[in-house]
Amino acid sequence: MPKIVRPLTDLKCRNAKKKKKQYALSDGGGLRLFIKPDGAKLWRFDYTRPSGKRNSLSFGSYPAVTLEEARKERATVKHQLAQHTDPAVVRKTSKEETFEPIALEWISKQKAIWSDTHAETTLQRLKNNIFPWLGTRPVKEISAPELLSALRRIEARGAVETAHRCKAICGQVFRYAIATGRADRDVSADLRGALQPIVKRHHPAVLNPPDIAKLLKDIDEYSGHFITRCALRLAPLVFQRPGELRYAAWSEIDLDTATWEIPIERMKLKKTEKIKRAGEKHIVPLSRQALLILGEIYPLTGEGKLIFPSARIAPNAKGSSAKPLSENTLNAALRNMGYDKETMTTHGWRSVARSLLDEILGHKPSAIERQLFHAVADPLGESYNRAQHFAERREMMQRWADYLEGLKENRAKVIPLRKNGTE
Repeated sequence: MPKIVRPLTDLKCRNAKKKKKQYALSDGGGLRLFIKPDGAKLWRFDYTRPSGKRNSLSFGSYPAVTLEEARKERATVKHQLAQHTDPAVVRKTSKEETFEPIALEWISKQKAIWSDTHAETTLQRLKNNIFPWLGTRPVKEISAPELLSALRRIEARGAVETAHRCKAICGQVFRYAIATGRADRDVSADLRGALQPIVKRHHPAVLNPPDIAKLLKDIDEYSGHFITRCALRLAPLVFQRPGELRYAAWSEIDLDTATWEIPIERMKLKKTEKIKRAGEKHIVPLSRQALLILGEIYPLTGEGKLIFPSARIAPNAKGSSAKPLSENTLNAALRNMGYDKETMTTHGWRSVARSLLDEILGHKPSAIERQLFHAVADPLGESYNRAQHFAERREMMQRWADYLEGLKENRAKVIPLRKNGTE
């Protein structure tokens, strides 16, 4: 006796619970709702092509695509089959009108002004979070609730900031589709206030001088790989971004002038700004203490390209084969020393330097910001003059290194940071 398939109800679709393995609920006529182990619910329509081969089409995700809408789509493709037309061919013909190819086209247009890293990050955010749910949907037919459903999946795993970034990216894709005549409106604009707000967080940093002294001592006593320990020791003395430190090359170090010249291409700037300033370098004066660390590691890595190559490859690897320490390696070392990600990160030394150089050592904020490679203008609106203030920054960097050394050796005057005008 053939199995009787009872049509689905919205209640049954809504109450379907996830299990360890994927399973499907049938509505009959080839329409099924698949429930994934992660809780996602996807409509699929199984049919026989005019050629006689079996095939399956995606109708989108539930509840963004309701039971009623899925049945309407089933009726549409059945009508196409009755006309001896393969619905998959129809979809392929209009594929350029769907979200994914339009998004990829938009990204390709932006690469002229984006950095390679930003382009790859944007693409991966779409691939991981949006394309699986909306990629094959005609961009004109995507509704605000359907987009919200995809974004809520990101929220559900705690990635609230990623959800907001994906919403912004989708908005740009919709606006590009409007400009190229393939969409009528940007549905992401309807989602204002629909996502959880982002709680702004700065990179964690130990800001109390006695705690900084303890951290510096812990780094000196770190028993992990020598290259990692040297990178951890140099980080507070130069307070550059972790990527700039990890990719530091021996060719950028000038021992005669005691400087580290970082190519502008590696600094955090828009691609157009990097092109405009091609050939420039961000100059980091090296203190006596920084030079001593470089002298210690030179016998191990000095014949290679990078100062801090990955410990997994030969220390003296040259050329493009050289890979730097990963940021995870440096932060994992801090975790192993007892500093969790809410307490301190490698990037956190920038906050430490910004605060203490101003509030304890009394250096001008303009000099500090320039050394951090932040945009600074003088009272007349002129860009901060790098050459004019270089001597001041060299003095600042040596005083900073001496201060940290004094903290570590219990020689520096420990002054608690002021809060609300009090000590």
